[in-house]
Amino acid sequence: MTDTATHLPTDEILSDLRSWLEQNWDPDLTVGEWWERLGLAGWSAPGLPTNAYGKAIPRTDAVAVANEIAAFGALGAPAGLGLLLAAPTIATHGTQEQIDLYVRDIVTGQRAWCQLFSEPQAGSDLAGLQTKATKDGDEWIINGQKVWTSGGQYADLGMLLARTDPDVPKHQGISYFAFSMLQDGVDVRPLKEMTGHTLFNEVFITDARVADSALIGGLNHGWAAANTTLMNERAGLGSGGGNSAGGGAAQPGTVMGALAKRVGDFVAPQDTSKAPRSGGALGAMRGGAGMLIDLAKKNGVNDDAGIRQDLTRLYTLGEIGRFNGLRLKAVKEQGGDIAGMPNISKLSMSQIVRLTRDVGLRIAGPSGMLHAYNADDKASLSQATGDPFAGSVTEMALFAQAPPIYGGTDQVQRNIIGERVLGLPKEPNNDRATPFSELPKNA
Repeated sequence: MTDTATHLPTDEILSDLRSWLEQNWDPDLTVGEWWERLGLAGWSAPGLPTNAYGKAIPRTDAVAVANEIAAFGALGAPAGLGLLLAAPTIATHGTQEQIDLYVRDIVTGQRAWCQLFSEPQAGSDLAGLQTKATKDGDEWIINGQKVWTSGGQYADLGMLLARTDPDVPKHQGISYFAFSMLQDGVDVRPLKEMTGHTLFNEVFITDARVADSALIGGLNHGWAAANTTLMNERAGLGSGGGNSAGGGAAQPGTVMGALAKRVGDFVAPQDTSKAPRSGGALGAMRGGAGMLIDLAKKNGVNDDAGIRQDLTRLYTLGEIGRFNGLRLKAVKEQGGDIAGMPNISKLSMSQIVRLTRDVGLRIAGPSGMLHAYNADDKASLSQATGDPFAGSVTEMALFAQAPPIYGGTDQVQRNIIGERVLGLPKEPNNDRATPFSELPKNA
């Protein structure tokens, strides 16, 4: 990863951004035209290195950039797993040719990505994956099944982990591909959640193909690239890791058809009397205690000692996450790092979402037993309760079970901290020495 930028003060970065926005924002552009301006100027993903369409600034400053774009009234960067996960992984492990091919289309919103990691029979043991890649000339033939694929139904490309050598230990025989989702042999089946949404999918891959040139990080070196993806995922999902404010309703990629639409139509001023219209349940949870404090006042329970205590805890956890981000920034500017911080942040976010669930339902009272599963239901629920936030509270409560699982379970995070940060002994096993083909598989 090339990083030649100097570390400018946050105020100077934001001043440069505001000047750029004043000269370049035009609501009459198409979404695609605006994202091309934003991405090629380095403002879509300013945390990326300079050779990968970024500005090499710290994560906390990148979050400040996203918030500043939103505050200006412009459409933010193309949201999704391409920007969060694929771009930093390719910037780290890809060739410059791959960076120019894939990352450019990510920062300009031309292609949307999904993550093809988890498998039904592997569970939390990601390295136990069985999706198989077989070499065929200049291509690989892929067969297997993935699950919990966020946004797979909207994706142009996927970050695919596949086994390219079963006769070496399991971590050594995995490769990482930039895989086309829009081809024969790829069957995406949405999984409806108890929230009413279909964020996750099953993906069945049958004799699909991917070019050898789409190998990221080289043959059988996929585990290193996968860990880069996972670290970015945990840092992005963790407390203090980011904010959805810089995004918007426009979806990147070719599937959803937003690129040709007028960009100004996606940045209408938000009505703060209504429930959040973007970011989903996790976006609302990232907002910290603010929404719930307002709701407690509205419902007349802001004097309840228990609720006040939990709202204070929720606010404190959010501030700790923010300060950890600032602390990490300061350490990295001195050439250091804080081991395990992405894992700690991910664990903290799990605690935040559980607390948000519990205190939110207590504040909502009886209306917390009702939930809206579609737009018509949301309007009816708001009218029946007189509370435009009622649907958001129940959505957060139902969604709260997911963050402690995806991106690596809480147990996985604790194991990583124990083994890689604290130096505790690993559980005894022989899977790092035994060929994958000889290991027992789940039935």
